[in-house]
Amino acid sequence: MVKRASKELIVKESSFEEEFNKNKKILGSTMPSKKVRNKIAGYIARLKKAERISKEEELKPKIKKEIPEEETSYS
Repeated sequence: MVKRASKELIVKESSFEEEFNKNKKILGSTMPSKKVRNKIAGYIARLKKAERISKEEELKPKIKKEIPEEETSYS
């Protein structure tokens, strides 16, 4: 229930962040209980952090380790 509700809320509202306390304030008193609100706010924070990390990894240039070719002379 928490995961499904969190994903739906992220789609509806784009103001969620990686910080639990800010997400908790955004959800405010719209949740049925504090416990449910806190679980959803925490899960949203985890999703946002994972999203940021995956975006950062996509942007990193892939570094190819090139081994310089050694010149060999057979004289």
